[in-house]
Amino acid sequence: MPAARIARILVDSPLPQLDRLLDYRIPEGMDGIVPGVRVTVPLRSAGRVAEGFVVELSSQQDFPGPLSDIAALASAVPILRPEVWALARAVADRAAGSAGDVLRLAIPPRQVRVEKAWLARGREPERAPIAAPALEGYPDAVTEALEADERLVLGVDPGVTELGDGVWVGRWAVTLARVAARVVAAGRSAIVVAPDYRDQEQLAAALAPLLPADAVVRLDARQSNPDRYRGILRALGQNPVVLLGNRSVVYAPAARLGLIAIWNDGDPLLGEPLAPYVHARDAALIRQEQQGGALVIAGHTRTTEAERLVELGYLRELGPTRPRRSRVIPTANIPAQDRLAAQARIPSIAWREARAGSQTGPVLVQVARPGYAPGLRCGDCGASARCRVCDGPLHQSRRGGIPSCSWCGAPEASWRCTNCQSTRLRPAGAGASRTADELGRAFPGVRVIVADGERAIQAVDAKPAIVVATRGAEPIAAGGYRAVLLLDGERMVARETLRVGEDCLRWWSDAASLAADDAPVVLVGVGGALASAMVTGRQAEYARAELADRRLLRFPPAARVATLQGTPEAVAAALSALPAEVDPVGTTEVDGRARAIVRFDYAHGAEVAAVVRSEIIRQATMRRKPVPGQVRRGRQPLPLRARFDDPEPFAE
Repeated sequence: MPAARIARILVDSPLPQLDRLLDYRIPEGMDGIVPGVRVTVPLRSAGRVAEGFVVELSSQQDFPGPLSDIAALASAVPILRPEVWALARAVADRAAGSAGDVLRLAIPPRQVRVEKAWLARGREPERAPIAAPALEGYPDAVTEALEADERLVLGVDPGVTELGDGVWVGRWAVTLARVAARVVAAGRSAIVVAPDYRDQEQLAAALAPLLPADAVVRLDARQSNPDRYRGILRALGQNPVVLLGNRSVVYAPAARLGLIAIWNDGDPLLGEPLAPYVHARDAALIRQEQQGGALVIAGHTRTTEAERLVELGYLRELGPTRPRRSRVIPTANIPAQDRLAAQARIPSIAWREARAGSQTGPVLVQVARPGYAPGLRCGDCGASARCRVCDGPLHQSRRGGIPSCSWCGAPEASWRCTNCQSTRLRPAGAGASRTADELGRAFPGVRVIVADGERAIQAVDAKPAIVVATRGAEPIAAGGYRAVLLLDGERMVARETLRVGEDCLRWWSDAASLAADDAPVVLVGVGGALASAMVTGRQAEYARAELADRRLLRFPPAARVATLQGTPEAVAAALSALPAEVDPVGTTEVDGRARAIVRFDYAHGAEVAAVVRSEIIRQATMRRKPVPGQVRRGRQPLPLRARFDDPEPFAE
């Protein structure tokens, strides 16, 4: 057999027409060209040179014309593993995107010093056997399902537990850590995806007593490029590891993959904001189908996406042997004689529970928004205070501070009402800071702690305190909170988004899970199906009913949607090329750019993505070339862009 002297390379380029493997000749004397390495290659336009990854080697070329030579071997490390390339290609094809965009999420920029140090260390020694921890509180069916590489929706218990030395984590973190440790003990790697750094810290703490330090690899967007590159290189080793990180860790290299676990898949942080905008859950489903291994989706609530897969039989429901649930008290059930108190932001029953809990330990108060006054109004006529720059709503981050715009951030030190010309402002609503002031006056002698986006607090001790936190920023209390107050429920439910019920249920359930066993959780101002799901602990039934309603309307995830944006001519051409099974929802045009939303069944997803991708490439190649000598004013946008499974049309 002749030696392979042809390399098929994916060039790192934003041009959609270059999203394919290009043939290059390996020059004589150039050694080290193997699949996965970085190389530099010439492009036949303006004499440019670009980087790329070698994907395949061959002895025969596909391109009929003469081939260019590889310019240089940029790195001898095969950083692009075959399983990562296969995943990137499949993810991009599903979303009508470029594989290069996915690889930029998966592989950080090269760090020469880190790479040289890794090569100098050589092959890592084989690790001693690891004992597999038991899954306490779960039936044998869970262990059997993991060993059989099944796909699970795993129920978890609310509450917190102590790991030792005063470190407290959620019970869910211990469960997922034990699941991952069992996989590593069996000789395979595990990928654990968590949306927020707080969740990742809990998982890292829960894994520490189960696995040696070199068996846990952190891959997080908060890391520096050298640290992240160092983690990718560690994942290339022979010893099985737990790869822990945020949404991008789902693309980490792992040849012997035994598990992908996702915590809280409804968190918007798991949705990728960069092209091709693929949710970590969808990427995990593709990878599990390609490589095998078990798939675990866990959370205190269930998303409609997970419920759809359960009803299709693709995911299997399993949970604890004796599941716990939080003790939730909805104020909507307050007797009629206390109806006036029930209409208050903090009704009397919530005051009583907070006062009783604060005598023995910390009490959590969850609020909807940070700042002192989330909204401001004219002190005379009551008109909403708006920004003079962008007409956005004004707010105050602290009491007595200068108002600023919630949209553009512009300060408004000399505001004047456009309705009555008054300069007086009064607060509208109460944010975390204002709530803390009110509770501080109501509970003299009790310390008040504020946790929000500006004041990141991960843990509090067991001493009496009032902890006011915005949703998602709640710290863990030693021993659990002695009471939890869920305020501003009506404000949260009032958001205009398709997922408002799921989001509220997730925010409230996550906060309630931080309570001590049998501690009261007071849900203020919310009734109906949401309150019933919280009280009974049947969040899955709410997701089931929500999915049934969306099927009637053909809303996601009962059907898939895609958003097409670009010039009116490009969007119209793409719509006309789509198959007849696609249902156009509507088209709008603003400032010379058009936007169309289309809806289609899952069975037609591959066909729709292929047609849209072909149209994107066709439109990109039809762009007019710049006139020689004319000054180019930055990179021009593509005539057509697409985003599949776009949540924006159904959000505020």
